[in-house]
Amino acid sequence: MPASPPDTELEQIELDLFVQALRRRYGYDFSQYAPASLTRRVRQLVHTHHCGSISTLTARLLHEADFVTKVIRGLSVPVSEMFRDPPVFRALRERVLPVLASYPQITIWQAGCAHGQEVYSLAILLQEAGLYERSHIFATDFNSDALLRAQEGIYPARDAQLWSRNYLEAGGAYSLASYYSARYDFIKLDQKLRRHITFANHNLVADKMFCEAHLVLCRNVLIYFSNPLQNRTLELFRDSLVRGGHLCLGLRESLDFAPVATDFTAVDASLRLYRRTSQPASRERNEQA
Repeated sequence: MPASPPDTELEQIELDLFVQALRRRYGYDFSQYAPASLTRRVRQLVHTHHCGSISTLTARLLHEADFVTKVIRGLSVPVSEMFRDPPVFRALRERVLPVLASYPQITIWQAGCAHGQEVYSLAILLQEAGLYERSHIFATDFNSDALLRAQEGIYPARDAQLWSRNYLEAGGAYSLASYYSARYDFIKLDQKLRRHITFANHNLVADKMFCEAHLVLCRNVLIYFSNPLQNRTLELFRDSLVRGGHLCLGLRESLDFAPVATDFTAVDASLRLYRRTSQPASRERNEQA
């Protein structure tokens, strides 16, 4: 009788079957996510839902119609804050928005928008630069629950003090409190900030180009992807940008070793802010036709 496989090998088999079940049953493909991050989150799902094993988690995923919502909520990482990494938003304010001001209409894609804090931060930047009325922000995520929370624009009041500091460090000239109302233990952002924001479900793993944009932001998402998926996603962003358009990544992410690096020049490499220099391939073909 053959010996039982080691626990780590058994867990990997279970994890592979879980990923396959999620893809085949519901269309969510996590096969290219960073293995360590995915394993950690699946283990947490097993613990949270008292499943005992990944196999039991998979069985519930296949046979309980509403369980997939809880699984996706656990696998995504909708963690952010307003004006996160203030120097990045200051650079956007001082170095990117003046370039965007040259366009009659401005299109921005915030991919992986989570609960919307950075989307509203961007809206405030545009408002203070006098650009909001001719801008449109497409805020996308594959987590439908996160998108609903983003659309509400309601957040715990305990976060307001940190966010106010971030706003001032990012070059804010007023008070962040002028952009929200407080009641009980929550703050609600001014709904005027939502007028030019479209929230939509989009899966960076499986879906194609979402829009033609002058600025693409995707911060702290690629760190959860494998190298091949990172490259595919960066190609998607490159092809979505107009020539001269800007790309903003998270501080732990970089274009340095990606195949698309030659299509960009660094505006500020330390802040992961880049500008597209090459012509998008799809538009080159159109021009040659």
